[in-house]
Amino acid sequence: MKWINNLERKFKKLAIKNLILHIVMLTLLVYILNLLDQRGILLYNLALIPQRVFRGEVWRLFTYIFIPPLRNPLFLFFALYLLYLMGSGLERVWGTFRFNLFYFVGLLATSLVSLLTGIGVTADYINLSIFLAFARLYPDFELVLFFVLPIKVKYLAVINWIFIVYTIITAPLSVKITVLVALANYFLFFGKEILEDLRLRKKVYNNRKRFDVIRYEGKKTIHQCTICGITEKDDPEMEFRYCSKCAGAYEYCSKHLRDHQHIQDGDN
Repeated sequence: MKWINNLERKFKKLAIKNLILHIVMLTLLVYILNLLDQRGILLYNLALIPQRVFRGEVWRLFTYIFIPPLRNPLFLFFALYLLYLMGSGLERVWGTFRFNLFYFVGLLATSLVSLLTGIGVTADYINLSIFLAFARLYPDFELVLFFVLPIKVKYLAVINWIFIVYTIITAPLSVKITVLVALANYFLFFGKEILEDLRLRKKVYNNRKRFDVIRYEGKKTIHQCTICGITEKDDPEMEFRYCSKCAGAYEYCSKHLRDHQHIQDGDN
């Protein structure tokens, strides 16, 4: 996209290389420090609480991304590993600046919607946007669930989209806004591509429909023998005639025109 190219030319030097690695390492550090914090003061001071931000604690607008998403150390390890895997995969495809832009747009959008709605949020939807972007770029990448079940990320993405749509339909307005705005980075990067895909699918569908009509009309015949069913398409040289002695418009091929039982009223 042209506007992204313009931004990259101006601010490329400000991009943080291996951004997702820094986020993962700081999250691990917060997890370790929190183990030593019996009162939970650390996590409280990092959390995005809109009321505290309006009192001057502006660091909360970005420090909440370092709060560990899980408490179980094993699950946390795999969650952070996947986050690193997918984030670094996006950076390889897009480059450092574009991945930075994707992440920080998600961060700013999530923080903004929290301030507007007054609802505290976590980095869950930012991480979800990374997963959805990864699934779009690497749809056939396989994850092994529970160490035994291989599944492609595109199927997991479909499940997540179902939950997102369900949330948008059933959740309160503030939550709907939170979900949609938090995924602004995804739609910013893939929105045009998604619309083009939809237009292409509609065009393919219409072409198939038109082809089916043409194919159906192509099957129509002008002549058909009442006895054997042969048509002019089966034998272009065959002659067809209507029988004047049959009660009704019954057509026969030249083989059966004089060799058939005449149909009278009440026979059918």
